[in-house]
Amino acid sequence: MEDVAVLASGLTKRFGDFVAVDHVSFEIRRGQIFGFLGPNGAGKSTTIRMLCGVLVPTEGEARILGYNVATQAELVKPRIGYMTQKSSLYGDLTVEECLHFYARLYGLSPAERQRKVRGWVEQSGLRGMERELVANLSGGWRQRLALGCAVLHHPEILFLDEPTAGTDPTSRRDFWDLFYRFAEEGTTIMVTTHYMDEAEYCDVLAFMYNGRIIAFGSPKEIKESMRGRLLRIRTRHWMRALDLLRRAPGVRDAILHGAAVHVVVDDATRAMGELSSFLRGAGMEVETIEPVLPTLEDVFVSLIEDQAGQGRGEALRQEFGPIDLVEQ
Repeated sequence: MEDVAVLASGLTKRFGDFVAVDHVSFEIRRGQIFGFLGPNGAGKSTTIRMLCGVLVPTEGEARILGYNVATQAELVKPRIGYMTQKSSLYGDLTVEECLHFYARLYGLSPAERQRKVRGWVEQSGLRGMERELVANLSGGWRQRLALGCAVLHHPEILFLDEPTAGTDPTSRRDFWDLFYRFAEEGTTIMVTTHYMDEAEYCDVLAFMYNGRIIAFGSPKEIKESMRGRLLRIRTRHWMRALDLLRRAPGVRDAILHGAAVHVVVDDATRAMGELSSFLRGAGMEVETIEPVLPTLEDVFVSLIEDQAGQGRGEALRQEFGPIDLVEQ
């Protein structure tokens, strides 16, 4: 078990009668990037807070690098970094003052503080902004500063709760370049994200819903689990086709992907002919209909519908949009 960095065993958190996290168990290997996905209120942030020792579990156990978080917190906290979803940086400090403040909290010596702060300013692109008040930073620059505050002491494990929220695509790519660099240096990373393209960058994913993990594996393994259940249909009138297909017999869900419609069925081979006939019977010309390997978004929507019943996937899309599906 020496290569296990994070171990959750039956982790449960109740707030009165509400069960936020329901007997969650998983492990993260050293050096892995572990992605945590799920809709709003799924329990991801609560799970991270228990792993960091911020919340006490109602039941179950969390171990970080072999140490029990509940009983050996003094051995755990110096070894982890935690970037919260909404950074609680002090707005009346300058960028440089903020970094030095956190470096002192970590117990770094004056010389080490200077070196680490200067290094992060250069690495993150904050050079020239050292005397800027934190309150005046844009969301993306504040996220870079918050990440620096979490990694100055070079933690062995890094917990990142929505680290790229509110940042532009270029900044998101820069963040992930940093995450890969941290992982190559041996840091274990647990990250929640609401961007499906970011989930593809992770070594292992866990999908969470209603406080429980409903899927676990590499991005490839999770997509393969749905092989043979997805069709891509192209037609000139794709919006009308989408509306028809959502009401077609045997269709579990239908979602737009560009100018094509992805349709989730139980058996793609059998459904090809049935849906082709269904659309032509409705007066529509079908250009192509073919089985495809699902995206993570397809799998996510399908899993949620399996758990919550038909129509939940559409409710999620209306709430979060076609890609921006998940959070806290």
